[in-house]
Order: sequence, then structure tokens, then C-alpha cells
Amino acid sequence: MKKLCILFMSLLLLSFFMFGCGGDSSNIKIGLIAELTGDIPAVGASCKNAAEMAVKEINDLGGIQFGDKKYKVDLIIEDNAGKGEQSASSAQKLITQKKVVAIVGPNASRYALPAAEIAESSKVVLITPWSTTPKTTLDSKTGLPKKYVFRSCFIDPFQGRVVARFTLENLKLKKAAVLYDVASEYNKGIAEIFKEAYEKNGGKIVAFETYTTNDKDFSSQLTKIKKAKPEVIFLPNYYSEVPLQIQQAKRLGISVPFIGSDSWGSEELLKLCGKDCDDYYFSTHYAADAATPATKKFIESYKAKYGTVPDDVAALTYDSFGLLFQSLKTAGKNDREAVRDALAKIPQYDGVTGSMQFKEGSGDPIKSAVILKIKDGKFSWFANAKP
Repeated sequence: MKKLCILFMSLLLLSFFMFGCGGDSSNIKIGLIAELTGDIPAVGASCKNAAEMAVKEINDLGGIQFGDKKYKVDLIIEDNAGKGEQSASSAQKLITQKKVVAIVGPNASRYALPAAEIAESSKVVLITPWSTTPKTTLDSKTGLPKKYVFRSCFIDPFQGRVVARFTLENLKLKKAAVLYDVASEYNKGIAEIFKEAYEKNGGKIVAFETYTTNDKDFSSQLTKIKKAKPEVIFLPNYYSEVPLQIQQAKRLGISVPFIGSDSWGSEELLKLCGKDCDDYYFSTHYAADAATPATKKFIESYKAKYGTVPDDVAALTYDSFGLLFQSLKTAGKNDREAVRDALAKIPQYDGVTGSMQFKEGSGDPIKSAVILKIKDGKFSWFANAKP
């Protein structure tokens, strides 16, 4: 009996050393945190779809090569349910329990921020596809760049200036109003940047109105905006909110055009808004109808698999995995620190959302934006905007 106990304990210890610190050594574990439920489920669905497609493609090729051997990728998905605290706990779980080498997501800035804090303190790479607030990649105490947090999208200061310049120079509209969610880091940040850039370049902000996340009645703010007589209204708000805001504005007799930011870019906006959003513009990360050969291939593969055109979240998620796969190949091993160092030194990556590169010491890529126009239930390329 004593010998059996010793044998059992030996086997238990052996299994711990073999599997307790990272699981099956033949696979590379990558975590994904997405908004599968909660306030923006269309964002989470696009993110998950693109992640699964990217991982299947690399695994169909045999995986990622380290030396003379290829290793398959295991994708471990966590739903943050559209909550900041769940984003943080999901990151913690992926890092400490699942032993992932890196994390992709979350997407919305208010969910990416808490997850990024966990990743940074744990020294694990996190790439957010869609979080554009500068704070995501900056240390909250020092204001210096985080070492382990990256993104595949442009940042709000760039986007805010692009929209302001487009409104003034292309649309020739000199008086603007803004309605934004003051409780959301993304909405608030881009609204303030737009205001600053618009006024600096000769425009006038005649109304700057706020609401709080999950509000449904905007009549008070829109009434004030109507009295201010703007020529255009900027809504840096999510696809799930914008249709209701535009429809309420039209019921109040507001007839001026609306303009938006990358948070408009879901096909759900087209379904919810219909003709009410025709002839309006917004800034975003790529245009499906003005694509490079590599982007066209991605779009065709995505449509064949999921039956819909990939939105900007899907494209940015796909690029996030592309960046991560390239970093793993360069690192040559399944090691968190080596992957981080390789990612920080990528000289240039040609993704489906365009060419991008990181400067050492910053997790923010240098890349371009596009302006899309909504017409007849479709998003159409209208203009490019370079850094």
C-alpha cells in the first residue's frame, strides 16, 4: 500500500511539472477577450469570428514554426459581458490559470483599460484591436508608455483631427454641435479632441452636450442643440446608440447632417438606422470596397465562412493575430518576454487594414484612416486620411 501511495504521488508530481505550468507543451495558447454579450455584442461577434478564422488558417498550415518543429495554436475565449471588472478578471484568468502567451482584446476602450492594467502588471502582451483612447497604452500613474500593451488601430487624437478637418475642408461646415457619452472614455476623449481641433482650425462649437451610458432619451440635449443652430452634429458614439439619437433628432425637426467616428462601423448600424443614416460620413480603419489584394482575400474568406462582409473590428482583430503570429515566429519560442520584444521591434506589418509599424517604446502603430459614406444601406469608401 505504501509503495502504491509513493507511486501515485510521483505520478501526480510528474503531471504537475508536465502540465501545471502551461499545459500541453506542443501547443501555443493565445487568449481572446471579447464583448460576446452586454451592450455591444456585434463587436464581440466580429472579434470572435476573425480570431477563429486567423487561428484556423495558421493551424491548417501546421502551426507556428520554432526551429525544426511546428506548434499548433490553441485559442481560449473569454466573454467580458460588456463589463470592465469582468474584462480584468478574464485577463487574470487567462494569464494565471490558462497560462496564455499573449491576449487579444478587449475592444471597447472602457473594457480594454482594466484588462490592459492586468496584462501590464503581469508582464504579458495584450493587443487590443479597437481601443483608440491613448490611455490604453499609457501607464496611469506615470503617463509613460506601457511595455506590454499594444493596439492594431489608430488613436483618438489622430481620428479626432481627421474628422474635424474633413468636416471643415471637405464638407465646408463651420458650425458644429457634439453629443457624447460623458461616462465612456472613448466617447468623451474623441469628443474633446474633435472640439479642440475643430475650433483651432476655424470652426465653432455651438453646443457640447452629454449623456450617460445606457440613456435612451436624448430629447433634452437635442432640443438645446436645435436651438444652437449647428450646420452639422458629431456623434462619437457606439453603433447601438447612434440610430436612436438620429431618429429622435429628426422627430424634433433637426435636419442637419450627422458625422461619426469608428464606433459607427458595424453592419448593425445599417440595420438599426436604415435610410435615416443615408449620406452621412464617419472615420474608420479600412474600406472593404477599396481593398488591396491581401485585404480582398481576407474579405472573401470571411464572407465564405460567415456570410457577411467583415467590419473594422473583424479586420483589426485579424491584424492583431497577424502581428502576434509574426512576433512568435521572430521570437522563435513560446515565451512571453521574447514575444513582447519581437512585437515591439516589428519594422513594418502589411495588414488587411493597411501598413503599420511600431516605434520602440510605443504600443501605438503609425497607420492611416479612411472616411466612409453611408448610402443605400452600404458603407462606401470616400477618402483616405494619412498620419
